[in-house]
Amino acid sequence: MVRFAVAFALIIPATGAWSQNIDHGKFEYQDGCASCHGIDGKGAGPVSSQLKVLPADLTVLAKKNGGVFPLNSVYQTIDGRKIIAAHGTREMPIWGDRYSPDAIGELNVWPRLNPSDIRPSIDPETIVRLRILAVIDYLNRIQEK
Repeated sequence: MVRFAVAFALIIPATGAWSQNIDHGKFEYQDGCASCHGIDGKGAGPVSSQLKVLPADLTVLAKKNGGVFPLNSVYQTIDGRKIIAAHGTREMPIWGDRYSPDAIGELNVWPRLNPSDIRPSIDPETIVRLRILAVIDYLNRIQEK
């Protein structure tokens, strides 16, 4: 997982597309997770009352893991390797193809991101990893102290 963090740190400057006023992790979270987990990450999103199992409070992941943010586990949950029943199967997770490299055929993957700012050498797998790591970064930032 450390190699993903290193790749993330190296790739972001290479894209030249990261606006200083856009929090991509927060955007990804709000667009893909907040409907269930809530804007604040505490599990009370607008659709949470309609679910059989209440969504997890994502602000206490580190607290529940001995004070260490569970980076690997969170990554595997988002990319579908760690099965969470409420998220659906790996073939059909709740967020659909959002984190599937096969589904990202075009490089216009984030709102307000100019596709011409992304170097054509960045493949869809890299884009998916960036999106996942952006969400993870945001979740790490909203952890209770």
